[in-house]
Amino acid sequence: MSKSCEQCVDSSEHATEQNQSINILNNTYGIPVVSLVLLILGLAFSFFELSFFSPIIAFIWLGITYIIIGAPVLLKSAKLIAKGKIYNEFVLMSVATIGAFIIGSYAEGVAVMLFYVVGELFQDLAVKNAKKSIESLLKIQEEEATVLENDTTITMHPKKVKIGQVILVKPGQNVPLDGELVSLEANFNTAALTGESTPEYKQKAEVVYAGSVSLEKPVKIKVNRDFEDTKLSKIFKMVQDAAGRKAKTQLLINRLAKVYTPIVFWMAIAVVVLPFFFLGSDYVFQTWFQRALIFLVISCPCALVISIPLGYFGGIGAGSRNGILFKGSNFLDLMTKVDTVVMDKTGTLTKGIFEVQEVHADGVEKELLLELIALLEANSTHPIAKAIVSYTNIKNSTLKTTNVEEISGHGLVGKVGEYNVLAGNSKLLDKYNIAYNSDLHSKGQTLILIAINHIYAGYIAVADALKDDALEAVKRLSSLKIKETIILSGDKQEVVDTIAKELGIQKAIGGLLPEEKILEVDKLKKEGRIVAFVGDGINDAPVITLADVGIAMGGLGSDAAVETADIVIQTDQPSKVATAIAIGVAAKKIIWQNISLALGVKILVLILGTVGLATMWAAVIADVGVALLAILNSVRIQRMNF
Repeated sequence: MSKSCEQCVDSSEHATEQNQSINILNNTYGIPVVSLVLLILGLAFSFFELSFFSPIIAFIWLGITYIIIGAPVLLKSAKLIAKGKIYNEFVLMSVATIGAFIIGSYAEGVAVMLFYVVGELFQDLAVKNAKKSIESLLKIQEEEATVLENDTTITMHPKKVKIGQVILVKPGQNVPLDGELVSLEANFNTAALTGESTPEYKQKAEVVYAGSVSLEKPVKIKVNRDFEDTKLSKIFKMVQDAAGRKAKTQLLINRLAKVYTPIVFWMAIAVVVLPFFFLGSDYVFQTWFQRALIFLVISCPCALVISIPLGYFGGIGAGSRNGILFKGSNFLDLMTKVDTVVMDKTGTLTKGIFEVQEVHADGVEKELLLELIALLEANSTHPIAKAIVSYTNIKNSTLKTTNVEEISGHGLVGKVGEYNVLAGNSKLLDKYNIAYNSDLHSKGQTLILIAINHIYAGYIAVADALKDDALEAVKRLSSLKIKETIILSGDKQEVVDTIAKELGIQKAIGGLLPEEKILEVDKLKKEGRIVAFVGDGINDAPVITLADVGIAMGGLGSDAAVETADIVIQTDQPSKVATAIAIGVAAKKIIWQNISLALGVKILVLILGTVGLATMWAAVIADVGVALLAILNSVRIQRMNF
């Protein structure tokens, strides 16, 4: 993949545009192979001093070879010069190789161009390899949807399907749109979205996401989101946007390239001109011109500016393969600096799947209490509300629910039939000055306090289980030298303390409203901490935005949390936070290895070339060798286990 030195760190879209400039060459490996054979034959004829291989024949033979391999580069160079853009690698390579022909170094000129092109082919191969895990997402987006209408089927593009229409998905087919399952039950492979290989069992009315693969039998799904609003479409957008958000290292190299390239040109001219004023009659133009050409060849910063974005792109690809979406390479860098990880509890460390453990009625019939609370909670999407509705299983109530209000961090208020019902935490009852037994103990469970007609009427105790990898997540973060892992939750302090004790977390604060979570994270930032916040709910969106790195659980998480986050964990596994840090560390290490290698070797050969101790061949080998080593080093991240 070819880019101008000034723009080697541009977005992947721009890189593709640049690549098209020499696509005639890169569409096949045949031209480089033919050119290599012709070059080797020319060198052999010259070495054995065959009579027919006169200087003129050598010039024609190697000149044709040069045109075959270098035509696309020369053409691109001419177009850029016509636009006044002379400080780029195309012009640099053209000047160096044409100069080699001028001084009679035909083979060297061909070799420079040939190995430059071979290096480009390796770069293209490396980028393709790095993009594989991201491009796999593109293959799961269906371009056809089968819509059921009046017992007939109509095939159309998913963009044309309207919300409320029912689609038919056959076994082995990718689900084209988000929707609710109409069939009684079904199994889906969600590996492309979550990285989880175990099939996911769904029952009627449960949500099925685009990109899931239907298993075993045809299923019907009622569409509930437009094509552009599906989770899959949003994942694509995140990946596409990621390429345009550059890390500081990339931006540094981008600025350096803009200054570096013109300096190299003028220094090469200085290598030719300045010795004339100091050597007098001992000055030999051809000698110093050759040294200037060597200077140009070795100074091309391809290895430097290609391997850096390739390293970041490889990191983003490795993240995608592990179910982690980085919304920009800058967040790969920032994750390596995080010293404090703050986590929400419900849906982040716990499964977010609550079960009712106990129902206690005080001064009211238990059946009436359950009916009222179920009808009220049916207006909320909170996991606890869903657990209560599922437990009560109220189907034939004649009571109507009106004036329902969900107070963030408190609970629900509304009218059910003739009853004014409140359901939430102690803060809700305190807000409405309702007396209750303050000595209630939940034993690590969450208590939903209930009031009917402004009188305390009892409670429902629910519990939530830890995610399978929650303990592993905390241990891995500790091994990565994270200073502190903290839980901030809206749940009761007693419940939060129970979870923290199980996980070995020292600091856990419960009973927090969304704005209070913001205050806690702000305090940490003012202490000089680099804070990553991990959450999943819509109430976490503000604090996700405030944190240095906002991380959202993308599988079960709300759209607001996912859209405001910098990193999205599609698998909903908290242990992936440590994986994201490990990927960032690996990418950063590889990138700085490449920078050190490229600069070190180039400076050494530049000095040797200027004083006449390095030949054109040494320049070619050093330039191509460093580029290949940097590329091979960059693609290592794709084979690492995190």
